[in-house]
Amino acid sequence: MAPFAEATTVKAIDSHTYLANFPEDWCIGNAVESETVPHGGFVTSCFLSATALHFSTTHASLNQPHTITLHLTFLRRNAVGRARFSFRDMKLGRRTSTVHVALTQGDDKNAEPCVVGYLTQSNLQTETGVSLSTNWQLHPPPVSLTSTTALRGGKGREENWVHSVGEHASFRKASQKTKWWVPRQGQRGPGMADEWLCWADGGKFTQSALGVVVDQFPQLVEIYPGTQPLDASGEDADIGKKKRDRKPNWYPTVLLNLDVKKALPEEGVNWLFVRVRAKKIQNGRKDLEVVVLDEGGDLVAISNHVCLILDVDRNMKRSEKTKGVDDDRRSKL
Repeated sequence: MAPFAEATTVKAIDSHTYLANFPEDWCIGNAVESETVPHGGFVTSCFLSATALHFSTTHASLNQPHTITLHLTFLRRNAVGRARFSFRDMKLGRRTSTVHVALTQGDDKNAEPCVVGYLTQSNLQTETGVSLSTNWQLHPPPVSLTSTTALRGGKGREENWVHSVGEHASFRKASQKTKWWVPRQGQRGPGMADEWLCWADGGKFTQSALGVVVDQFPQLVEIYPGTQPLDASGEDADIGKKKRDRKPNWYPTVLLNLDVKKALPEEGVNWLFVRVRAKKIQNGRKDLEVVVLDEGGDLVAISNHVCLILDVDRNMKRSEKTKGVDDDRRSKL
């Protein structure tokens, strides 16, 4: 089982090429019955790690250690194993710089990319400029929290939040890397979910972990309407068995955007609050807005996703059509 820092380690091949390795335990799927696909948030974190290395080495003189915006388009299926990140410097500036990054897999250096992205770097600790209060807040407001200490069974008991194992955790192996607590009385409404998130191994969330954070949440389709009270195990009290008997869906990411508002402490943080909300779920496609707050309620990041909703058999089983076709050329859809 690879911890986050180890799993997202990248190594430089030259000034604009970096290698990573996608491990099995950061995937979605069952390797015996189906193909496993690296978790989209994990892949996003690898993009963040590779870009951080690029700007701490090749462009160290710019002093731009933080990704402030990211846009990824997922073109083809990823796979367990070696991954290559190839950089093109699109614009290098004094305040911000933007790079194009292509993720490819396989031995062919001319392989078609699986994921492509644009990332913009800056320095969140030194940037200055106009700052105005907008009075923005989450609506409806999250359920109150006594303390994060109480969540882990420390001093006191948290009355309003309960630990949840998530939907089909054994199928979604990557989801077991975090623990989340959800409102005990059910989510605030259909098409949305709130959670307090921490690493399962007791680690801390760093800047590159935001990729995972914005892609770890209860699946809105599978908890819909999601407003039932939860029992002590974190299951919907009334429909827990029905949920357990239902086959999982698969939600391939079409695109993922990330807007980072603040730098986390260099040593990381133990807890982050996440709200995910869909505006429209229709015809097998959904949008997601993900808002991340720290323990003090300060806005850390906003992410937007476009995802498909597919039967797991449709996308995970190896079909006769795709047998023998080079993995680098097959679409993830």
